[in-house]
Amino acid sequence: MARDFDFLWSQVETIDFLWIAILFVVAVGPLAFAARKGDSLALAMVLSLLLVHFVQYFLSIFEHSLFNFYPIDIFSVIPGLIKEPAHLHRLITSAWLHADFVHVLGNVLVIAMAGVPLEQRLGPRRWIAVYFIGFLGGNIAWILSHPNSYVPAIGASGAAFGLLGAYMACWPDDKIEFPLIFLIRAWPVWLIAFVRLGLEIFQMYSIQSGTAGESNIAHMAHIGGFFLAYILARPIARGAPSPVGEIGMPSGVSSLSNEIRKQATARMGDLREDPWESAGKHLEGRAARILSRLRDEGDELETRRAWLEELAEHTICPVCDGEVIAIDDRGVYKLNCSRSPNHIKWP
Repeated sequence: MARDFDFLWSQVETIDFLWIAILFVVAVGPLAFAARKGDSLALAMVLSLLLVHFVQYFLSIFEHSLFNFYPIDIFSVIPGLIKEPAHLHRLITSAWLHADFVHVLGNVLVIAMAGVPLEQRLGPRRWIAVYFIGFLGGNIAWILSHPNSYVPAIGASGAAFGLLGAYMACWPDDKIEFPLIFLIRAWPVWLIAFVRLGLEIFQMYSIQSGTAGESNIAHMAHIGGFFLAYILARPIARGAPSPVGEIGMPSGVSSLSNEIRKQATARMGDLREDPWESAGKHLEGRAARILSRLRDEGDELETRRAWLEELAEHTICPVCDGEVIAIDDRGVYKLNCSRSPNHIKWP
């Protein structure tokens, strides 16, 4: 497909629609899976943004050689084109594209560390509403401030700042783990918002006054996302799991590390049935005693890991009599056959 910001959908070729479908699946898939399983949408959004960027990076590697598909051309915000109905999708799709890994990592850091506790305060549906308001507010602010620009604007920065704006509006005294002033520690939300927003305003002033050079950072989008979410957050938060203005972190709200641990714990398998009993090869002696201790004490991640590692040393695969090994499956330990993972993957 030729590079032309004023494209027509009729010009998009079949292979281009394939890449569009791939981008859609990796963008929406993690969110749909998290919604179905009841997992954190904030962490799912982090995965969604990273997967889209990996696809985007893959396409850039083979640009001009194997592929001729440019996501930024089709999905970025371009203020000079946005009045046309064929380009309205850019208001949403641009929030999944990023310029480089530093750009995407900066945004997912905010979304993860501020988004997880905010989601537990708001609930998933209200959280996703605030997230969308943030990036829409950022894109609208950028369009209104640069109405005739044909420079593409991309990124989830408006959404990230929107999360901070919503948190500031509803629970400013919460302390969350966040990288601020070169330290990752628990800072109050009002201080995080004050510093991050203050830096944006200072950088905008420096550019306007001529004391700083040109920048490819859409500072106005950051401010737009923050303030639109700030204005709408309290009405959205009515009826949320946490009352607006509640002092202190309720028992249901945890840090990012606690949320990841909680989700890993939820994925621990059932210990009541084991593959040796199912195969008619009941464990005996020390292996049987280890299995019994595993069932009695294996409700914590670390304890389960320790007993599974010991059980692996004293058992063999019930299918092929091969060696059994303990593997780390996204933070949850399981037993596998060293010859074939199809023989045993338990629990």
